[in-house]
Amino acid sequence: MKHILTLSGLTTLALLAGFGQAMASGDHCTVPKAEWQPREALEAKLKADGWDVRKIKIEDGCYEVYGIDATGAKQEVLIDPKTFEPVRKS
Repeated sequence: MKHILTLSGLTTLALLAGFGQAMASGDHCTVPKAEWQPREALEAKLKADGWDVRKIKIEDGCYEVYGIDATGAKQEVLIDPKTFEPVRKS
């Protein structure tokens, strides 16, 4: 009986760990496409903030921006497509 409980506990832990990984790798932004601001508006905002925008693509439901910020630092940032707030920097 002790072995069954241990196996059951390990199975539960493995499932929870898998769930956590699935959540971590899932979409970071959940804004419906109809509420997204245009990519051109994001690029204009970043340029006004002193960025040299190299590339904007869609990743994990967000805009993913590659460029050089106003301080000259290379950046790779996930940005919420509705608010243009940074979600995650790499």
